[in-house]
Amino acid sequence: MASFKKTNAKYFSKPQQKLTADNEYWNKLGDPVVLKEFAGIDHVSFSKVDPYYFAITSSAKVQVYNPITKLVYKTLSKFREAAYGGTFRKDGKLLVAGGEDPEIKLFDVSSKNLLRVFKGHKGPIHRCFFTCDNTHIASFSDDKVVALWDIPSESRVASFSNHTDYVRAGAVSPVSSDIIISGSYDKTVTVYDTRSPDPVMNVNHGSPVESVLCLQSGGIFVSGGGPDVCVWDMLGGGKLLHRFSCHHKTVTSLCLASGGKRLISGSLDHHAKIYELVNFTPVHTLDYPSPVLSIDVSMNDEYVVAGMINGLVSIRKRDSESTSSETDVMSSVSNIGKVPVKLPDMQVFSHSASSRDTKEARRSVEQALREFKYVKALHISLDNCNKNQARLLATLGELISGDEGFMATESGESATTADKETTATR
Repeated sequence: MASFKKTNAKYFSKPQQKLTADNEYWNKLGDPVVLKEFAGIDHVSFSKVDPYYFAITSSAKVQVYNPITKLVYKTLSKFREAAYGGTFRKDGKLLVAGGEDPEIKLFDVSSKNLLRVFKGHKGPIHRCFFTCDNTHIASFSDDKVVALWDIPSESRVASFSNHTDYVRAGAVSPVSSDIIISGSYDKTVTVYDTRSPDPVMNVNHGSPVESVLCLQSGGIFVSGGGPDVCVWDMLGGGKLLHRFSCHHKTVTSLCLASGGKRLISGSLDHHAKIYELVNFTPVHTLDYPSPVLSIDVSMNDEYVVAGMINGLVSIRKRDSESTSSETDVMSSVSNIGKVPVKLPDMQVFSHSASSRDTKEARRSVEQALREFKYVKALHISLDNCNKNQARLLATLGELISGDEGFMATESGESATTADKETTATR
């Protein structure tokens, strides 16, 4: 009798993906913290300075968030209609945004003051960026015009009208304040030198261009539109170096990560693809519950923020290898409230941390505690925890050591009369 032949299920099994260093690196991204806006997210932009605030442009406002607390730091709302493309200057102090009304608005982030309004476009302005000299702004508009503006004089210094359809994408060179790159719905990407009246280069992407960026070397630029991401050699006369076709739907956003060594593309197919730029290979995929309109990564790869078409904002923090001091602090914070901890006398914290505290932050924390605003005191300490971890521990110790008022207000509400009575009995 012949032996029984078992069913071969391996033939139909999905092949296992080989775990690479990039997979391990990006798999360290934790579970997302999800925020909800009322309208779709037009643009996400990270500040390049610590603590790496990020700006979310949605509806008629630009909101600046603290990535540590996930709370709104500032709201810029001086827009009559929809706001577009809020972007930080590289020092993080200023933010520029376009809008449905044909004006470019320049804000001071800390004070929320409107510093400049640039007028001259005749259509909505979807993207605008600071040049690398920090004194000019490049704008890209639906009136098919690309313009360069001088911040001190609040005037237009250059203008180009070479596209035949909406200009929805743009970028500036990180090494030259004179080089501007625009992407249009006429399927072309154009490179300009503001010292010349004519375009320097024009390449055909093959689909309406939704996003453009320039690599840190300044000699290579990338365009995204349709299902494709194209890499172009600017110094080689616009030669196509590689075409990625990893998405099933339109690519809407491009950004760089890992110090410019990785490229990330977000798409309407609910995915963000990560590419290695030496051998031009896809190395990882991030999944999202809704079509991605914009994505950006903080300078240290610690945070990845994606804005989606239904107004969701996904904030993912990477569990990176921390320094010993950071590990000690976070382990101490996580243990408080879980196991009995003998808190040191507050004078010990004050004595050791006084030399490192900034006077302003210290006064703000003490003032909040005097006014029984416990949650505000905690938020101020968290905002400055990267610079002074001892102050954070000191504030936590003050809140937990015999003060029940903090537990009553941890939902975010102001202290009640009962809180004040509890504190008065100390």
